[in-house]
Parts: sequence; C-alpha cells; structure tokens
Amino acid sequence: MTLILGSASPRRKELLELLGIPFAVQAGHIDETPLAAESPAIYVDRMAIEKARHVQQLLDAPHDTWVLGADTTVVKDGQILGKPLDQADAHRMLRALSGAEHDVLTAVALCSPDGLVRHRQSATRVWFHPLSVDDIAAYWATGEPADKAGAYGIQGAGARFVQRIDGNYHAVMGLPIDLTAQLLQEAGFDLLSAGSPRNTHDNGSHKGQRLT
Repeated sequence: MTLILGSASPRRKELLELLGIPFAVQAGHIDETPLAAESPAIYVDRMAIEKARHVQQLLDAPHDTWVLGADTTVVKDGQILGKPLDQADAHRMLRALSGAEHDVLTAVALCSPDGLVRHRQSATRVWFHPLSVDDIAAYWATGEPADKAGAYGIQGAGARFVQRIDGNYHAVMGLPIDLTAQLLQEAGFDLLSAGSPRNTHDNGSHKGQRLT
C-alpha cells in the first residue's frame, strides 16, 4: 500500500517525513480561484480535497494508493490573501499585515483508494511587527514571497516579521503534523512502526465525504 503526497512543497515534504511513513511525491495543478462568496474556511478545505482527488486521478492510482493533499491560506479581515501576482501585489499584502494580526488556515485531506476523503483544518493567529517600505522591498528581493500565501514564509526570512503566534506553527508552514497523523491513523496507518494502512471501514467517527 502506498502513500502519495500531492504537493510540490518542500516544506510539506519535510514535515511529512517527521511521521516516519514512506511516501512518494506527485504534484498536481488545479484552479485555485475562490468561488463567489466562498468563505476562507470552506475555500481552504475545498482546495485540499481537490488537490488530493486531482493527484489520485492523475496517477490512475491502483486500489492500494492513498493521496494526501493540503492547502494554506492567509486571511486578513475576512479576505483571502493567496500567492502574490507580482511585486506590487506582494507589497500590498505585506502592508496589510504590517503591525497587525491575521489568521492562517491550513487544511489537510486524505483521499482513500475508494474515493472517501477525510479532512481536517487548523487555524492559527499570527501577529506581525510593523514593516517599513524598505523591509518589504528587501524581503521581496530574497525571492521568498513570490510563491507564498500572504507573500511570506514563517520558516524562512519572513520569520523576522512575526511577533508571535497563537496556534500551530507547523500548520503555518503548510502541514499540521498532529492533524495529519490523526488522518493517517484513522485510515489505518501504523505511525509507530511506519507501517502501511490496513483495510478498514468508515465507522462514522471522522469528518469525511465521498467525491464523485
């Protein structure tokens, strides 16, 4: 039985390795445009689920393959701050975050061989120090903000902007280890011995949905 991480993120790969389960990586690309009037919490769940489902379909996966998808978004005043389009967009986002608090939502989804998707979501509040125009320009020059939700990475040079957090640091990085472990254990993965998923049935105790 095989576990696939449906993400090209090196951060998620490093975090998943902490659980000691062998896995392969297969990235996929989906439309990440929020739907009209879609809330940030619904959006991030949908993205994680669609990423997992998309990669499973891409692989034409055998009956014993499970796919893990994840998505992270930054939310300020109820607005989703995705990856910046360009330098001006990154500057706009970082000015909005400067000297203020925001939320980071990360969802993780596990798609089973039979199409059942279990998912969890983590919410973390983050406070930023005030940022000057020079701070933002110098940070953009590092190249780090270009592919990060909210135009910053807490695990990199962007860490110096963070005053404090209330919640899950790993979730802000891109993968909540505790929630991921819960999903894998529910599916039958033996985390202690880095084993494989057993054939188990849904007992209704988890949050899940079958996608068609």
